[in-house]
Amino acid sequence: MFLIILMNSNKMFFYFILFFSTLISISSNSWFGCWIGLEINLLSFIPLISNPYNMMSSEAALKYFLTQSIASINFLFLIIFNMIIFYSFKINNIFSIMINSSLLMKMGSAPFHFWFPNIMEGISWMNNFILMTWQKITPMILLSYYFNMNFMMIILILNVIIGALGGLNQTSLRKLMAFSSINNLGWLLSSIMISENLWLFYFIFYSFLISSMCFLFNMLNMLFINQLFTSNINYSIKLFFLINFLSLGGLPPFIGFFPKWIVINFLLINKLFLITFIFIMMSLIMLFFYIRIIYSSFLFNYMKLKWIKIFFKNKFIYIINFFTFLSLMSMIISTFFFI
Repeated sequence: MFLIILMNSNKMFFYFILFFSTLISISSNSWFGCWIGLEINLLSFIPLISNPYNMMSSEAALKYFLTQSIASINFLFLIIFNMIIFYSFKINNIFSIMINSSLLMKMGSAPFHFWFPNIMEGISWMNNFILMTWQKITPMILLSYYFNMNFMMIILILNVIIGALGGLNQTSLRKLMAFSSINNLGWLLSSIMISENLWLFYFIFYSFLISSMCFLFNMLNMLFINQLFTSNINYSIKLFFLINFLSLGGLPPFIGFFPKWIVINFLLINKLFLITFIFIMMSLIMLFFYIRIIYSSFLFNYMKLKWIKIFFKNKFIYIINFFTFLSLMSMIISTFFFI
């Protein structure tokens, strides 16, 4: 499937524009340049997610266009209005909150997150991966240029709480990963407030974990939790689920704990004890519903369906084993950097 996407020249063209529109935004020296990059990014992602043969994809593309265009119009209006009144971008509480709100809406952050799970539900795992990772880069870097500290504190607390509580009653894997992404967005926002290097570090680890999960779900064609225990999955795949879900939840022996540990350290150094406490408590709730999925695939006494067999080519098993090894061993290897 991935080769078919690569061989399609239209898709390659739009992926190319998607990549370069982000570079245009983050390297621009004016707010108008940033806005142009955001618009090019929007117009290149819509053809990738729309599918004329799938009504859900078309609906998701329309919803994405409407929400993103509202956020873009708001962003452009505030830039022009600010320049007319103040002649420069001075730190002004009301304007900074409004500009931050439009950028938060673009990345699907709480409390502007209502479009995010619905769109995730309607598109493929490959597009979900892009939406959860690449599409967050531009708004987050623009946010780091001009943010209101008190407002951002409230937003990151809202993100971790809504991400944790919203995923509790989900049966769809795509919606569950959407709420997981909202929760991790709280951690990403806290890291970008501390340092851009820390944000980049967290983002790389998060992208690695999300890519491995999306790759596996796409390969197994899984969309709902009940498919985990009705499908005849071999045990190495189940072990992969166990390790990567626990790593995504931030359990200590796994690599997903490492960036969260560093963020917690910085929050404690800055004496943000209440935020640290909320982050840790919400991570426990995230771990609860990750473990619920693992429990479903591991321990339920299910009937093996003889007519449903999932066969893997050897190269896929090697890739999965490599990802699992990285999730397990990277935490141990990373400790050598602190000697």
